[in-house]
Parts: sequence; C-alpha cells; structure tokens
Amino acid sequence: MKYHAKKCGIRYQPPAIILVYEEVVEGSDGKKRQRIMPIRNFSKFSDCSRAAEQLKNNPRHKPYLEGVSLHQLEKLFGVLRGHLRGHKLSETLEEIRRDTTLDPDEDLNKLDDKELAKRKSLMDETYEKNRKRKDDPNFQYNVEVEFTQQLESCEWDAESEDDA
Repeated sequence: MKYHAKKCGIRYQPPAIILVYEEVVEGSDGKKRQRIMPIRNFSKFSDCSRAAEQLKNNPRHKPYLEGVSLHQLEKLFGVLRGHLRGHKLSETLEEIRRDTTLDPDEDLNKLDDKELAKRKSLMDETYEKNRKRKDDPNFQYNVEVEFTQQLESCEWDAESEDDA
C-alpha cells in the first residue's frame, strides 16, 4: 500500500514525530490518517542526522516516511534537541536556518568531512529544487545567455591566451 505524506511535525512530551498522511487507493479518495512515531533514546547531545536516518530506515515507519525528506526529519530532530537544551523556538529555528543555508563566501576547504557532506547534500537538494525537466511547462532547450559583467582575468589565464 502507498502512503502520501501531508504534514509532519514534532511533539515534545513525550517526544514523537507526528505524520498526517493519506492512503493512496485506486478509485477512491484517500482517507487522512495520523501516525505517531515515538522517539526513544534521544537527548540534547544526540546527532540529529543519525536519528533521522534511523527513523527513516526503521522497517515499521519506512513506508510512511517515503514522502518525507531526510532533511525535513533532521530539522524536526533539531527543534526537539533545541527544546531539550532549553532554547526558545525562535533561537532554535535561527540556528537551524544558519546550518541549512549555503554561504557563497564560505571556504569549504576548511570544513571537516561531516560538515562538507552536509553542505554537498544541501547543494544537491537546491539543484534538484531548481532543476528544469523536459516535462516542466517553462522548459526551454538550448538557452543562451549573454553576461554583461566582465570578470577580471588572472595571470595564469593571460599566459594561456598568449600560448595559443
């Protein structure tokens, strides 16, 4: 049976992920249902990405969470972790926003492997969100764009032009 996720949220006491979903049944309107997935062994020191992966890969919850992105689950676990640390919701959301947005001026060479993987997954997610497919109504094949802003040339770039 297929399930279509509609809403996903968090409950603080006792900690749980709450999913509102519809059962996808041919020939009838899907009935909205709610699934409560308890969160066990999660503390203010827990890793949100690891907890989200474990929940998403749990055999009992996997069919229901197919329509929920791992990134969204990580955010929900981040909100719970902020609550357990005693932070206000606005502070926690600001911290999550800082961690989940890409800074174009950030030097990715200075990041450790875990943070670099997180930034790469954010880049992939942004790419997929902005990607134009052949099925899209605004799709155009072979778009040519002229850039008016001139970039400064580098020394190595000038030398390669002389060699040609």
